[in-house]
Amino acid sequence: AQNVTVDEIMTAYKQACQKLNCKQIPKLLKQIQEFKDLAPRIDCLDLKGEKLDYKACEALEEIFKRVQFKIVDLEQTSLDEDGASALFDMIEYYESATHLNISFNKHIGTRGWQAAAHMMRKTNCLQYLDARNTPLLDHSAPFVARALRISSSLVVLHLENASLSGRPLMLLATALKMNMNLRELYLADNKLNGLQDSAQLGNLLKFNCYIQILDLRNNHILDSGLAYICEGLKEQRKGLVTLVLWNNQLTHTGMAYLGMTLPHTQSLETLNLGHNPIGNEGVRNLKNGLIGNRSVLRLGLASTKLTCEGAVAVAEFIAESPRLLRLDLRENEIKTGGLMALSLALKVNHSLLRLDLDREPKKESVKSFIETQKALLAEIQNGCKRNFILAKEKEEKEQKLQQSASMPEITVTEPLEEGPAEDGQDDSAASTPEEGEEAGETPMASENGDAEPAEDDD
Repeated sequence: AQNVTVDEIMTAYKQACQKLNCKQIPKLLKQIQEFKDLAPRIDCLDLKGEKLDYKACEALEEIFKRVQFKIVDLEQTSLDEDGASALFDMIEYYESATHLNISFNKHIGTRGWQAAAHMMRKTNCLQYLDARNTPLLDHSAPFVARALRISSSLVVLHLENASLSGRPLMLLATALKMNMNLRELYLADNKLNGLQDSAQLGNLLKFNCYIQILDLRNNHILDSGLAYICEGLKEQRKGLVTLVLWNNQLTHTGMAYLGMTLPHTQSLETLNLGHNPIGNEGVRNLKNGLIGNRSVLRLGLASTKLTCEGAVAVAEFIAESPRLLRLDLRENEIKTGGLMALSLALKVNHSLLRLDLDREPKKESVKSFIETQKALLAEIQNGCKRNFILAKEKEEKEQKLQQSASMPEITVTEPLEEGPAEDGQDDSAASTPEEGEEAGETPMASENGDAEPAEDDD
């Protein structure tokens, strides 16, 4: 709506509450008062944790009618079928949000999901939908699948812990084969199994080369499921950039499949295998595949039951790798022998910017080895620091070359742009480790941690 004022919004909302005989939401009144620039979109409408019954939802129309938002947060708002379907209809009609969070709403039911699917299909502005912990059951899944097949504007879809195993996943995966817009798919905590569910995911990867992030943490993919996923990955010429397989009961057997697949992947940059009992044999099975791989920049092996023997295999890969940026080896029993191998590998590796290891030395039978471990840990960190400084210098040198190759006499504005361009350079160099830092991160990392590098590298 044009030329609307904060007072008008406030009055309209209060009158609607009076007419509907429902309580005004104090948290909402406070936000309306703080609305600054009313066009084109206000940053956020935050209703997280407020109980929204049908009448409260109806009253919100007076706000959606007048202003649009980037984020509408409806997390844990106790929505029922009536309230949810009314709200989603409004959000669709007024194009209220680019980011919508409906997570932790257990009772939106079939009608709620039907309205959500309609909204996904009809709005061109909705890019991000978070429906974590909002069950998508057998009878609701077909609506959402149809919306995804017709390909909404959605770029990011969070469906963690949404009871997807079985028919819902089959419908979604089949629909997504046709979808060309979705870039990030988060399916953690869905009890996905190593048979039908994984076969569906493998099949999806075979046909969809647009999804860049697939997060499958905390499922039951198992080695059998990983075999299906690897089949799909092998078929991709471009496609998946980040694959998170954290805590899926994978063993050395699965690593053999992955080892054979890695030389074929061309776009996979972040691979997180943390919290799987891969063991030393698993890392040995991976090693040659990693050496033959030309794309992986970040590798997560936290808590994978490695000892010194496994660390030696990892060190052999580090020594060979011209591109690995980040490696996570925390929560493993890596002692003096393993640290020695890693330290030697870093003497010849020039790409690794961050190697995560446990800070505290491990118990050794020989007391003096504790000091040796501390010295080796420091040496390893220094190696990463040296690589970081080299990377930054190289980047600055390349920038200078670019600048000297440009022709100021043609581009009149050149001198003005030089300053900021150099600053920008510093920033991007300095951000490299954090980029990796989020990528291989543990589930404690923010949900989108894994997403950022993929976007940066795109």
